[in-house]
Amino acid sequence: MAVEIQNFEDLKLNRQILNAIEELGFTNPTEIQRKAIPIALAGHDLLGIAQTGTGKTLAFATPLIMKAKYAQGEHPRALVLAPTRELVIQISNHFTSLAKYTDLRVVTLYGGLGPKLQLEALEQGVDIIISTPGRFLDLYKKGAIYPRGIKTLILDEADKMMDMGFMPQIRNILELIPVKRQNMLFSATMHDKVVTLTEEFLEFPERVEVAPQATVAETIDQVLYEVPNFRTKLNLLTHFLEDDSFERVIVFVKTKTIADNIAHYLDRKSLGQVRVIHANKGQNSRINAMDEFKEGHIRVLVSTDVTARGMDVSMVSHVVNFDVPLIYEDYVHRIGRTGRAQNEGMAITFANKLEMQHIPRIEHLIKEKIAQKNIPDQVTVEKTPFGEEQEMDKAIDDMRKRADPSFKGAFHEKKQKFRDKPGGAKRGRGRKKRR
Repeated sequence: MAVEIQNFEDLKLNRQILNAIEELGFTNPTEIQRKAIPIALAGHDLLGIAQTGTGKTLAFATPLIMKAKYAQGEHPRALVLAPTRELVIQISNHFTSLAKYTDLRVVTLYGGLGPKLQLEALEQGVDIIISTPGRFLDLYKKGAIYPRGIKTLILDEADKMMDMGFMPQIRNILELIPVKRQNMLFSATMHDKVVTLTEEFLEFPERVEVAPQATVAETIDQVLYEVPNFRTKLNLLTHFLEDDSFERVIVFVKTKTIADNIAHYLDRKSLGQVRVIHANKGQNSRINAMDEFKEGHIRVLVSTDVTARGMDVSMVSHVVNFDVPLIYEDYVHRIGRTGRAQNEGMAITFANKLEMQHIPRIEHLIKEKIAQKNIPDQVTVEKTPFGEEQEMDKAIDDMRKRADPSFKGAFHEKKQKFRDKPGGAKRGRGRKKRR
């Protein structure tokens, strides 16, 4: 009969790790930790399916630290791959904290800054590398990494890696490291590309699924507002930020330009300290903004999806989806920034009539209905500019045409009606011929 795991001591972890876990304030293991750690310690390949915020980093970090034990040699014995620099930094911080009573050397590799310091760290010897796929390959090509000693490979956020097109780089890395090794793959969802990766990557894996795929934590209250246009979205966001209960807010948007514009707008409104992070921001700027936000010095963080999975902040009161994400899994990861560590949080989504077309698909993915509310009476609803209206109508038509090729479209009909108006369509046709 299997022993029921109630605390970290039951997981047979060594005293160094237990002391580090205790100092981090963790008392009892989460479900993914209870299930995954014994499998990893036994040396089996592991497929872990868990939503964000479930404690999966500790689930793979502790057995890897146990296995590596102490500093040994000059070359890496384990490799952890993650899709973004933010997530790499977050994982590295966890490893550093958990391994504080060991002499293991953890080196973090990511792009966005020169490789000099990373090369120097590798030259001093390394046991565990935590890296983005691209930077690992770049430094390997420079001769800075000897990969033949790697015995453990972990892929975190595998679904995001596939969405970001990392499959070729991962295949290249698999060719560089020994075939005989332990593999662990963690993902929030199991779409087709991830299934393909697991078939190539894992050998008879033990599967651990702690929640249905793409479910949302029960501590998150979700609400949806249908908002006609960009300007009204700004008015609604301002209305919410005038409420003091919006203490620490992340606003997710779809483009870098929109992020910058919203941050400037909120700055002018004097609604609290605002910072923006996206791919065009320098690495130090992004790290500093995250640190200030975690410490509570910044009230509003405006971000593109680059940080949706790489952000570990336990006290985010609200997440606002200013734009609806077109990769539906990103909805789960965005709103997973709130309601963490058993704290309650709220996720608010603004959707214009085009974005409302995507809401039923998101609801299908998360297997629940998002409560819809009316725009508060105090919020000014702006008239939608002609260009914005036309762009939405055309995009809706394009979506319907893809679903039904015989559909001609409302946008097509509107143009036809305009042509039928006197002087509308035939403008220019009645000109006199030149003599």
